[in-house]
Amino acid sequence: MTSRLNPYLSFDGDARQAMEFYEQVFGGTLALNTFGAAGMPDGAYTDKIMHGMLETPSGFTLMGADTPPGMEHGAGSNFSVSLSGDDAAELRGYWEKLSAGGTVDVPLEKQMWGDVFGMCRDRFGIPWMVNISEPAG
Repeated sequence: MTSRLNPYLSFDGDARQAMEFYEQVFGGTLALNTFGAAGMPDGAYTDKIMHGMLETPSGFTLMGADTPPGMEHGAGSNFSVSLSGDDAAELRGYWEKLSAGGTVDVPLEKQMWGDVFGMCRDRFGIPWMVNISEPAG
Protein backbone atom coordinates (compact mmCIF):
# COMPACT_ATOMS: atom_id res chain seq x y z
CA MET A 1 0.00 0.00 0.00
CA THR A 2 1.29 3.43 -0.82
CA SER A 3 0.82 6.35 1.50
CA ARG A 4 -2.33 8.41 1.04
CA LEU A 5 -3.38 11.91 1.97
CA ASN A 6 -7.05 12.71 2.54
CA PRO A 7 -9.41 14.87 4.59
CA TYR A 8 -10.60 13.56 7.96
CA LEU A 9 -13.82 15.15 9.19
CA SER A 10 -15.05 15.34 12.80
CA PHE A 11 -18.74 15.29 13.62
CA ASP A 12 -20.82 16.15 16.67
CA GLY A 13 -22.60 12.78 17.01
CA ASP A 14 -23.93 12.46 13.45
CA ALA A 15 -20.94 10.87 11.67
CA ARG A 16 -22.97 7.83 10.59
CA GLN A 17 -25.60 9.97 8.89
CA ALA A 18 -22.97 12.22 7.28
CA MET A 19 -20.81 9.38 5.98
CA GLU A 20 -23.89 7.57 4.61
CA PHE A 21 -24.88 10.82 2.88
CA TYR A 22 -21.42 11.12 1.28
CA GLU A 23 -21.71 7.49 0.17
CA GLN A 24 -24.95 8.41 -1.63
CA VAL A 25 -23.29 11.46 -3.20
CA PHE A 26 -20.03 9.84 -4.35
CA GLY A 27 -20.83 6.10 -4.42
CA GLY A 28 -18.23 3.59 -3.35
CA THR A 29 -17.60 1.44 -0.33
CA LEU A 30 -18.26 2.72 3.19
CA ALA A 31 -16.76 1.07 6.28
CA LEU A 32 -17.92 2.26 9.72
CA ASN A 33 -16.39 1.20 13.06
CA THR A 34 -18.06 2.12 16.34
CA PHE A 35 -16.51 3.00 19.69
CA GLY A 36 -18.29 -0.03 21.16
CA ALA A 37 -16.76 -2.42 18.63
CA ALA A 38 -13.33 -0.95 19.46
CA GLY A 39 -13.74 -1.84 23.13
CA MET A 40 -15.06 1.47 24.46
CA PRO A 41 -18.56 0.52 25.62
CA ASP A 42 -19.35 3.97 27.07
CA GLY A 43 -23.16 4.00 26.99
CA ALA A 44 -23.56 7.27 25.09
CA TYR A 45 -20.79 6.45 22.60
CA THR A 46 -21.22 2.71 22.04
CA ASP A 47 -22.90 3.18 18.65
CA LYS A 48 -21.08 6.38 17.67
CA ILE A 49 -18.49 6.21 14.90
CA MET A 50 -14.86 5.93 16.00
CA HIS A 51 -13.63 5.68 12.40
CA GLY A 52 -15.37 5.73 9.05
CA MET A 53 -13.84 5.51 5.59
CA LEU A 54 -15.46 5.98 2.20
CA GLU A 55 -13.51 4.86 -0.87
CA THR A 56 -15.11 5.95 -4.13
CA PRO A 57 -14.92 4.65 -7.70
CA SER A 58 -13.29 7.98 -8.68
CA GLY A 59 -10.38 7.32 -6.31
CA PHE A 60 -11.53 9.72 -3.57
CA THR A 61 -11.04 8.75 0.06
CA LEU A 62 -13.00 10.52 2.78
CA MET A 63 -12.61 9.65 6.46
CA GLY A 64 -14.65 10.81 9.41
CA ALA A 65 -15.66 10.11 13.00
CA ASP A 66 -17.70 11.41 15.90
CA THR A 67 -15.71 13.65 18.25
CA PRO A 68 -14.58 11.36 21.10
CA PRO A 69 -15.61 11.92 24.72
CA GLY A 70 -13.48 14.57 26.39
CA MET A 71 -12.60 16.37 23.16
CA GLU A 72 -14.29 19.56 22.03
CA HIS A 73 -16.11 19.65 18.69
CA GLY A 74 -15.40 22.92 16.91
CA ALA A 75 -17.68 23.71 13.99
CA GLY A 76 -15.63 25.24 11.20
CA SER A 77 -12.42 23.66 12.45
CA ASN A 78 -13.70 20.09 12.49
CA PHE A 79 -11.21 18.57 10.07
CA SER A 80 -7.72 17.12 9.93
CA VAL A 81 -5.49 16.07 7.10
CA SER A 82 -4.82 12.34 7.34
CA LEU A 83 -1.65 10.59 6.19
CA SER A 84 -1.85 6.81 6.27
CA GLY A 85 -0.14 3.76 4.87
CA ASP A 86 2.31 1.02 5.74
CA ASP A 87 5.64 2.67 4.83
CA ALA A 88 6.73 3.39 8.40
CA ALA A 89 9.95 5.20 7.46
CA GLU A 90 8.19 7.52 5.02
CA LEU A 91 5.32 8.30 7.38
CA ARG A 92 7.60 8.80 10.41
CA GLY A 93 9.62 11.24 8.29
CA TYR A 94 6.47 13.22 7.50
CA TRP A 95 5.51 13.15 11.19
CA GLU A 96 8.90 14.50 12.29
CA LYS A 97 8.73 17.38 9.81
CA LEU A 98 5.06 18.22 10.42
CA SER A 99 5.33 18.17 14.22
CA ALA A 100 8.62 20.13 14.35
CA GLY A 101 7.81 23.58 15.69
CA GLY A 102 4.18 22.58 16.15
CA THR A 103 2.13 20.91 18.87
CA VAL A 104 1.79 17.17 19.44
CA ASP A 105 -1.75 16.35 20.60
CA VAL A 106 -1.36 12.53 20.52
CA PRO A 107 2.18 11.10 20.42
CA LEU A 108 3.01 8.83 17.48
CA GLU A 109 2.79 5.44 19.17
CA LYS A 110 1.03 2.06 19.03
CA GLN A 111 -2.72 2.34 19.64
CA MET A 112 -5.43 -0.06 20.85
CA TRP A 113 -6.41 -0.93 17.24
CA GLY A 114 -2.86 -2.12 16.57
CA ASP A 115 -1.52 0.67 14.34
CA VAL A 116 0.96 3.40 15.19
CA PHE A 117 -0.95 6.69 15.26
CA GLY A 118 -0.39 10.30 16.25
CA MET A 119 -2.03 13.71 15.98
CA CYS A 120 -0.28 17.05 15.75
CA ARG A 121 -0.76 20.63 14.61
CA ASP A 122 1.97 21.97 12.38
CA ARG A 123 3.56 25.37 13.02
CA PHE A 124 0.77 26.97 10.94
CA GLY A 125 -2.00 25.42 13.09
CA ILE A 126 -3.10 22.79 10.54
CA PRO A 127 -4.19 19.55 12.24
CA TRP A 128 -2.58 16.32 10.97
CA MET A 129 -3.23 12.64 11.74
CA VAL A 130 -0.61 10.02 10.88
CA ASN A 131 -1.53 6.31 10.90
CA ILE A 132 1.06 3.60 10.17
CA SER A 133 -0.47 0.17 9.57
CA GLU A 134 1.38 -3.11 9.46
CA PRO A 135 2.33 -4.05 5.89
CA ALA A 136 0.05 -6.67 4.37
CA GLY A 137 1.77 -10.01 4.57
